[in-house]
Amino acid sequence: MLITNSVRNRFLSTVFLAAVLVSVPMPAHAASKEMIELQTQVQQLLDMVQRLQSTIDTKFGALQNITQQTADNVTQMTATVNALQTKINAQNEAGGGRLDTVSGQVQSLNDSVDELKSRIAKLDKSIQDMQAQLQNIQTQPAGSAPAGQTGAPVNAPPDGSGAPSGPPPAPAASQAPPLQETFQAGVRDYNAARYPVAAGEFQDVLRYYPLDDLAGSAEFYLGEIAYRQQDYAGAVKNYNAVLEGFSGSPKAPAAQLRKGLALMQMNKKDAGIHELRLLIQRHPQTPEAAQARTKLNGMGVRIVAR
Repeated sequence: MLITNSVRNRFLSTVFLAAVLVSVPMPAHAASKEMIELQTQVQQLLDMVQRLQSTIDTKFGALQNITQQTADNVTQMTATVNALQTKINAQNEAGGGRLDTVSGQVQSLNDSVDELKSRIAKLDKSIQDMQAQLQNIQTQPAGSAPAGQTGAPVNAPPDGSGAPSGPPPAPAASQAPPLQETFQAGVRDYNAARYPVAAGEFQDVLRYYPLDDLAGSAEFYLGEIAYRQQDYAGAVKNYNAVLEGFSGSPKAPAAQLRKGLALMQMNKKDAGIHELRLLIQRHPQTPEAAQARTKLNGMGVRIVAR
């Protein structure tokens, strides 16, 4: 553009000079051979300038066309690169989400296997206890002779009086408290902040009904009592008992959330973050998962680990 303007200015100056030279009246005696040659040269110069102007205009138009095409190509290329980048990002996000889903499913499967192992171990222990009780019953001395047997009664006194002394009285077996009433009493005492009494009632549920679903809830409340008493290590132990032995319990999401918070209270930030992420993967639609997301976002932590 600058070159064109400069050429045009020169062209106009030359034209103006030629016009002045041509229009200036000259005396007849001044019309010499030199003046005619000068006018010829000026005319040739004007022709050259016109041809140069035409050439410059043609090339400038072609240059403008090429520049416009280049700009259009750059715009199209930028749009293509942006679309490709968006597609790659979407694929990466989708791939990461699928990987997270698979990881969560594998972890859930592992948890289910662990829960099954725990229940089998508890069932095996119950069977062993029943076998031990049965052996104790079989080894107790009989209190009377078998039916149809004659003679002196068993455990007759040595003085021959014949009065049977009978078997020694067996100690009365401890009677299991009612499950629902005991658990509800524990909840009431917990809500009233009578923690020692509530802890005893929840422990009775675990002692007498270790395989019942309410045992998982009792473990959770024991963890809550420990948490409120700032016994975070004990709370984590109770929460682990819920997650390992009762992963299908309604209290499992809350146990995972509270475990993560307890670990953070113990200055185990990475372990706590790991528990909150597991909670979001295993139970994404629960209120506890929403609380975990809020906690992680407030800490500036990515919810999904990469």
